[in-house]
Amino acid sequence: MSVDAKICGVSTPGALAAAVSSGARWVGLVFFPRSPRAVTVEQAAALTEGLGPQTQSVALLVDPEDALLEQVAERLRPDLLQLHGSETVKRVAEIRGRWGIPVMKVIKVARAEDLEPVAAFEPVADRLLFDAKPPASLANPLPGGNAVSFDWRLLAGRRWGRPWMLSGGLTLDNLREAVQITAAPAVDVSSGVEDAPGQKSPEKIREFLALCHAL
Repeated sequence: MSVDAKICGVSTPGALAAAVSSGARWVGLVFFPRSPRAVTVEQAAALTEGLGPQTQSVALLVDPEDALLEQVAERLRPDLLQLHGSETVKRVAEIRGRWGIPVMKVIKVARAEDLEPVAAFEPVADRLLFDAKPPASLANPLPGGNAVSFDWRLLAGRRWGRPWMLSGGLTLDNLREAVQITAAPAVDVSSGVEDAPGQKSPEKIREFLALCHAL
Protein backbone atom coordinates (compact mmCIF):
# COMPACT_ATOMS: atom_id res chain seq x y z
CA MET A 1 0.00 0.00 0.00
CA SER A 2 1.46 3.32 -1.08
CA VAL A 3 1.07 6.18 1.40
CA ASP A 4 0.34 9.70 0.13
CA ALA A 5 2.72 12.34 1.41
CA LYS A 6 2.85 16.07 2.01
CA ILE A 7 6.18 17.87 2.16
CA CYS A 8 5.52 20.87 4.37
CA GLY A 9 7.52 24.05 4.76
CA VAL A 10 8.81 24.12 1.19
CA SER A 11 10.56 27.44 0.54
CA THR A 12 13.11 26.86 -2.25
CA PRO A 13 12.91 25.75 -5.89
CA GLY A 14 15.22 22.81 -5.17
CA ALA A 15 13.00 21.43 -2.42
CA LEU A 16 9.89 21.94 -4.52
CA ALA A 17 11.46 20.17 -7.51
CA ALA A 18 12.51 17.22 -5.36
CA ALA A 19 9.03 16.92 -3.89
CA VAL A 20 7.23 17.11 -7.23
CA SER A 21 9.59 14.84 -9.16
CA SER A 22 9.49 12.22 -6.40
CA GLY A 23 5.71 12.05 -6.24
CA ALA A 24 4.58 14.20 -3.31
CA ARG A 25 0.83 14.61 -3.42
CA TRP A 26 0.98 17.95 -1.60
CA VAL A 27 3.52 20.68 -0.91
CA GLY A 28 2.94 22.96 2.05
CA LEU A 29 3.68 26.69 2.15
CA VAL A 30 3.95 28.20 5.64
CA PHE A 31 2.44 31.62 6.32
CA PHE A 32 3.53 32.01 9.93
CA PRO A 33 6.26 34.65 10.27
CA ARG A 34 7.98 33.10 13.29
CA SER A 35 8.61 29.84 11.48
CA PRO A 36 12.03 29.31 9.85
CA ARG A 37 10.02 27.91 6.92
CA ALA A 38 7.86 31.00 6.43
CA VAL A 39 7.29 32.49 3.00
CA THR A 40 5.36 35.53 1.83
CA VAL A 41 2.34 35.20 -0.40
CA GLU A 42 4.38 36.59 -3.27
CA GLN A 43 7.22 34.12 -2.71
CA ALA A 44 4.79 31.22 -2.52
CA ALA A 45 3.01 32.24 -5.70
CA ALA A 46 6.29 32.50 -7.61
CA LEU A 47 7.53 29.22 -6.19
CA THR A 48 4.45 27.23 -7.15
CA GLU A 49 3.79 28.88 -10.51
CA GLY A 50 3.27 26.15 -13.05
CA LEU A 51 2.79 23.47 -10.41
CA GLY A 52 1.17 20.58 -12.24
CA PRO A 53 -2.05 18.81 -11.25
CA GLN A 54 -0.13 15.85 -9.86
CA THR A 55 0.93 17.92 -6.81
CA GLN A 56 -1.44 20.14 -4.84
CA SER A 57 -0.48 23.27 -2.93
CA VAL A 58 -1.41 23.68 0.73
CA ALA A 59 -1.38 27.01 2.56
CA LEU A 60 -0.55 26.57 6.24
CA LEU A 61 -2.14 29.30 8.34
CA VAL A 62 -2.30 29.89 12.09
CA ASP A 63 -5.44 31.66 13.32
CA PRO A 64 -5.44 33.74 10.12
CA GLU A 65 -7.12 37.09 9.77
CA ASP A 66 -9.43 37.68 6.83
CA ALA A 67 -6.94 40.01 5.12
CA LEU A 68 -4.30 37.28 4.91
CA LEU A 69 -6.84 34.71 3.77
CA GLU A 70 -7.93 37.06 1.00
CA GLN A 71 -4.34 37.50 -0.18
CA VAL A 72 -3.67 33.79 -0.13
CA ALA A 73 -6.91 32.95 -1.92
CA GLU A 74 -6.45 35.55 -4.64
CA ARG A 75 -2.70 35.39 -5.24
CA LEU A 76 -1.84 31.78 -4.50
CA ARG A 77 -5.14 29.98 -5.14
CA PRO A 78 -4.11 26.94 -3.05
CA ASP A 79 -5.82 23.59 -3.34
CA LEU A 80 -6.14 23.31 0.44
CA LEU A 81 -6.06 25.58 3.49
CA GLN A 82 -4.37 24.01 6.52
CA LEU A 83 -5.60 25.61 9.74
CA HIS A 84 -2.90 24.98 12.32
CA GLY A 85 -3.97 27.28 15.13
CA SER A 86 -6.77 27.40 17.70
CA GLU A 87 -9.52 27.95 15.16
CA THR A 88 -12.98 27.12 16.45
CA VAL A 89 -15.53 24.97 14.66
CA LYS A 90 -17.42 28.13 13.75
CA ARG A 91 -14.31 29.79 12.32
CA VAL A 92 -13.38 26.73 10.26
CA ALA A 93 -16.88 26.64 8.78
CA GLU A 94 -16.73 30.38 8.09
CA ILE A 95 -13.38 30.15 6.29
CA ARG A 96 -14.46 27.18 4.23
CA GLY A 97 -17.72 28.81 3.23
CA ARG A 98 -16.43 32.30 2.49
CA TRP A 99 -13.39 31.41 0.39
CA GLY A 100 -14.64 28.20 -1.17
CA ILE A 101 -11.34 26.39 -0.68
CA PRO A 102 -11.18 22.95 0.97
CA VAL A 103 -9.96 23.11 4.57
CA MET A 104 -7.82 20.76 6.62
CA LYS A 105 -8.07 21.25 10.40
CA VAL A 106 -5.11 20.26 12.52
CA ILE A 107 -5.81 18.35 15.73
CA LYS A 108 -2.93 18.62 18.19
CA VAL A 109 -2.49 15.44 20.19
CA ALA A 110 -0.74 14.54 23.42
CA ARG A 111 -3.31 12.27 25.08
CA ALA A 112 -6.59 10.53 24.25
CA GLU A 113 -8.73 13.47 25.39
CA ASP A 114 -7.22 15.63 22.65
CA LEU A 115 -9.12 13.57 20.08
CA GLU A 116 -12.52 14.51 21.48
CA PRO A 117 -12.94 17.66 19.30
CA VAL A 118 -12.68 15.59 16.12
CA ALA A 119 -16.41 14.83 16.05
CA ALA A 120 -17.23 18.55 16.02
CA PHE A 121 -14.71 19.40 13.29
CA GLU A 122 -15.59 16.55 10.92
CA PRO A 123 -18.76 18.22 9.57
CA VAL A 124 -16.96 21.50 8.75
CA ALA A 125 -13.52 20.34 7.56
CA ASP A 126 -12.65 18.47 4.38
CA ARG A 127 -9.62 16.82 5.95
CA LEU A 128 -8.02 16.26 9.35
CA LEU A 129 -4.36 16.27 10.30
CA PHE A 130 -3.15 14.77 13.57
CA ASP A 131 0.00 16.47 14.83
CA ALA A 132 1.92 16.40 18.09
CA LYS A 133 0.87 19.00 20.62
CA PRO A 134 3.93 21.18 21.36
CA PRO A 135 5.37 19.98 24.68
CA ALA A 136 5.39 22.41 27.59
CA SER A 137 9.12 21.83 27.97
CA LEU A 138 9.85 23.63 24.69
CA ALA A 139 10.58 27.33 25.03
CA ASN A 140 8.50 29.34 22.57
CA PRO A 141 7.45 26.33 20.45
CA LEU A 142 6.02 26.60 16.96
CA PRO A 143 2.45 25.45 16.22
CA GLY A 144 4.03 22.59 14.25
CA GLY A 145 7.38 21.45 12.90
CA ASN A 146 8.89 20.94 16.34
CA ALA A 147 10.32 17.51 15.44
CA VAL A 148 8.35 15.78 18.18
CA SER A 149 5.92 12.84 17.91
CA PHE A 150 2.96 11.78 19.99
CA ASP A 151 1.94 8.29 21.06
CA TRP A 152 0.76 6.82 17.75
CA ARG A 153 -1.13 4.10 19.63
CA LEU A 154 -3.77 6.75 20.36
CA LEU A 155 -4.82 6.47 16.71
CA ALA A 156 -4.59 2.68 16.44
CA GLY A 157 -7.85 1.17 15.23
CA ARG A 158 -9.55 4.55 14.88
CA ARG A 159 -11.72 5.40 11.91
CA TRP A 160 -12.67 8.92 10.91
CA GLY A 161 -15.40 10.34 8.73
CA ARG A 162 -12.95 12.52 6.79
CA PRO A 163 -9.69 11.81 4.98
CA TRP A 164 -6.77 12.35 7.33
CA MET A 165 -3.01 12.42 7.60
CA LEU A 166 -0.41 11.92 10.31
CA SER A 167 2.26 14.44 11.25
CA GLY A 168 4.70 15.13 14.06
CA GLY A 169 8.34 14.15 14.17
CA LEU A 170 8.19 11.75 11.23
CA THR A 171 11.51 10.71 9.72
CA LEU A 172 12.86 8.07 7.39
CA ASP A 173 13.70 6.00 10.48
CA ASN A 174 10.25 5.95 12.11
CA LEU A 175 7.88 6.32 9.15
CA ARG A 176 7.26 2.61 8.67
CA GLU A 177 6.45 2.07 12.36
CA ALA A 178 4.16 5.11 12.44
CA VAL A 179 2.15 3.88 9.47
CA GLN A 180 2.00 0.32 10.77
CA ILE A 181 0.58 1.48 14.11
CA THR A 182 -1.86 4.10 12.85
CA ALA A 183 -2.73 2.79 9.37
CA ALA A 184 -2.41 6.40 8.22
CA PRO A 185 -3.39 6.78 4.56
CA ALA A 186 -1.25 9.92 4.28
CA VAL A 187 1.64 11.54 6.14
CA ASP A 188 3.00 15.05 6.52
CA VAL A 189 6.72 15.72 7.04
CA SER A 190 8.68 18.91 7.60
CA SER A 191 11.65 18.83 9.97
CA GLY A 192 12.25 15.16 9.15
CA VAL A 193 13.52 16.06 5.67
CA GLU A 194 15.72 18.98 6.70
CA ASP A 195 19.44 19.46 7.32
CA ALA A 196 18.63 22.34 9.70
CA PRO A 197 15.41 24.16 10.66
CA GLY A 198 13.94 25.53 7.45
CA GLN A 199 16.63 24.00 5.22
CA LYS A 200 15.00 21.23 3.22
CA SER A 201 17.26 18.48 1.88
CA PRO A 202 16.27 17.38 -1.65
CA GLU A 203 17.98 14.05 -1.00
CA LYS A 204 16.02 13.43 2.22
CA ILE A 205 12.80 14.44 0.46
CA ARG A 206 13.44 11.90 -2.30
CA GLU A 207 14.30 9.15 0.19
CA PHE A 208 11.25 9.85 2.35
CA LEU A 209 8.90 9.80 -0.62
CA ALA A 210 10.46 6.63 -1.99
CA LEU A 211 9.68 4.88 1.30
CA CYS A 212 6.12 6.27 1.29
CA HIS A 213 5.55 4.71 -2.12
CA ALA A 214 7.08 1.40 -1.00
CA LEU A 215 4.93 0.95 2.12
